[in-house]
Amino acid sequence: MKYIIILLILTVSFTGCKRYLDQIPNDRLTLEETFRNRSTAERFLASVYSFVPREHSQRFVGNFNSGAWTGGSDEAEYLWGFVESNQINIGSWDVNSGFTKNFWRDYYKGIRNATFFIANIDNVTVDITDVQKRQYKAEARALRAIYYFYLFRIYGPVVLLGNDVIEVDAPFQQLQLPRNTVDECIDYITSELDAAAVDLPVRPLNEANIARITKPIALGIKATALLYAASPLFNGNTDFASLKNNDGKQLIPQSNDASKWGKAAAAYKDFITQFVPTVFDLYRTNNSEGDFDPFLSCRDAILVDWNKETIFGRPDDDNARNYEVTPYHNGFASEVRGSGGLSATQRQVDAFFMSNGRPITDPASGYSTTGTSNFRAPDDNTDRQTFNQWVNREPRFYVNITYDNRRWLNTNSGDFVTRLYFQGNSGKGTSNDYSPTGYIVRKGATTKNWNQGNSVIILLRLANIYLDYVEALNEASPGDADILKYLNLIRERAGVPQYGSADLPAPSGQAAMRQAIRQEKQIELCFENVRYFDTRRWKIAPQTDNGPAMGLDIDSPIPGFYNKKPFETRVFATRHYFFPIPIEDVNNDFELIQNPGW
Repeated sequence: MKYIIILLILTVSFTGCKRYLDQIPNDRLTLEETFRNRSTAERFLASVYSFVPREHSQRFVGNFNSGAWTGGSDEAEYLWGFVESNQINIGSWDVNSGFTKNFWRDYYKGIRNATFFIANIDNVTVDITDVQKRQYKAEARALRAIYYFYLFRIYGPVVLLGNDVIEVDAPFQQLQLPRNTVDECIDYITSELDAAAVDLPVRPLNEANIARITKPIALGIKATALLYAASPLFNGNTDFASLKNNDGKQLIPQSNDASKWGKAAAAYKDFITQFVPTVFDLYRTNNSEGDFDPFLSCRDAILVDWNKETIFGRPDDDNARNYEVTPYHNGFASEVRGSGGLSATQRQVDAFFMSNGRPITDPASGYSTTGTSNFRAPDDNTDRQTFNQWVNREPRFYVNITYDNRRWLNTNSGDFVTRLYFQGNSGKGTSNDYSPTGYIVRKGATTKNWNQGNSVIILLRLANIYLDYVEALNEASPGDADILKYLNLIRERAGVPQYGSADLPAPSGQAAMRQAIRQEKQIELCFENVRYFDTRRWKIAPQTDNGPAMGLDIDSPIPGFYNKKPFETRVFATRHYFFPIPIEDVNNDFELIQNPGW
């Protein structure tokens, strides 16, 4: 009998359900044809992988499951009005906004395909071993759990469909499913990732399999899921007391369980113990003189494909991000002429430390708010007149931010200097493509022709693991020696003084350390789709994502250009912590409760 895991009323309306169920996914192969041999089964497994997000395509939210996470956070802004993250920023989105439905639909498709694959891979008898079957099944099982986690962080508690394939002719009553609680979702996700990890390899088998799911990926996502469960958004969040199923079941715990931080910390520690440094390590490289170079190390941790720091990534071939981070460079060679339309906010610029490792708010930092100096950036060959606010910042500032009068990375056709003031070569008034904040995101920009070559989208790297670990540990066991140890590993690679050194005292107390960890994350992981979720799970988005968003005065030449002014007023309300569930599914599944406020 022909079976398929149904998207249920969660991804299609009942009026279109029958037509959808009439076909088997992946080229409409019959059940027997799909699982006749290894080749066709692997094609189906590829369909399960196809839902892993391609986060470099965020101009088109939902395309390839790309998110609104960079432009929709307080660290960045897209120029173009069609980019859906701009709707999020100004609060002009609702249950009918198309992008809010894409992730719900697509991740449940991925879950469906994974469950169908798991249920049928054992039917393959040609050109496949039992060991291969177990690994393929584990890959699908891990992907299914990862897709549930991605749904969870976007929509909150979701509907768990379980591990069984549901028959096509299941009765209507069987399709009326309520949402599961936070704890039920996290327990399922983590237990599935644990089970999958048993049959997954520690390393990809060969270069051709480099993007496939491994044991470290499964355990890394497991630890991340536990971190979310411990965070204020999901742990004792009384702002969502009204989020209950029809039977009164509370979906988000109303009392804080501090022990959840310890569970997350233990999961991260287990990952580090198993895989560092034998499998993963922070990326480090030397300059041409053979000396360790913090700037190159931080830059190339993103640019060097599949380096030892990368845990989870996926290949990318559309060059969308390179187009966004390469300035317009009017009149220059085409290989250095992009759009510069993905800009950094002043909040993000101000987050970076000075070269002495101190925040700019520290009177001892040496930060200057006025004037200019002759200054040479780490990747420049000469001194250039530079606004003092950008002088003597830490190496990661120069890795991540393109500011006015900065030499461009690609020098194949000569030296090109980016000018961002009004009517500068990459500024407003020169073309329709410019930075709306006066700064352009630089992280991940290729040093070659922006429109040639592939890159790797990093979804999880070791720096994430270290910073998440110290966050959890500071909440679970303040003062633990591992907090400074792993926080300082990040800082040492970045070339800034370590906390507790002669030049920089360690943060005193849990609250001060919490703030130090959050600022380190804001710097180290900027523009990597982390900040959007961090400000929400910490429940600080009303402060970070609300009100005037600041940049430079892009309507002025220098020196007026240096003045700060709002580029938009952002809106964040309590309901914005979660996306709305598609209204069609709420209307069709009488047990499916909408998120509050939508």
